[in-house]
Amino acid sequence: MDRDRRPLWQEEPANRRRMADPVRTAAVRAVIIVAVTLIQAMVAFLCTLAGSWFAFPAVLCTVASTIVATWGVLDVWVTRQVWVQRHGVRSEPSSTARELRRERRRARRQGRRPSQEPSRTDRAAA
Repeated sequence: MDRDRRPLWQEEPANRRRMADPVRTAAVRAVIIVAVTLIQAMVAFLCTLAGSWFAFPAVLCTVASTIVATWGVLDVWVTRQVWVQRHGVRSEPSSTARELRRERRRARRQGRRPSQEPSRTDRAAA
């Protein structure tokens, strides 16, 4: 009977590559900071509705946390940009494309040599 059932969990290949370690670390840090900021905002809102003395300090902390959360999100963006710039996509031409370029370069160099050699001798003679 257990053989007829499909498994609950099926592994599927990931469509996207995993984030780089520094970027993932910055993203986790930003998510935690944003979550704490949202909780602080909710506490400040509820304290304001209740008329508690804690409302004013909570609002001040929420404003400060919002600034820190903005910095955290920008940190993820900057870290990602720096990572891509330093360790970005490395494109390497295929061997056939490289060979074709070499042949074209050789042909160009050989085409230039006969026209340049007489001018060198003319300059030396003059």
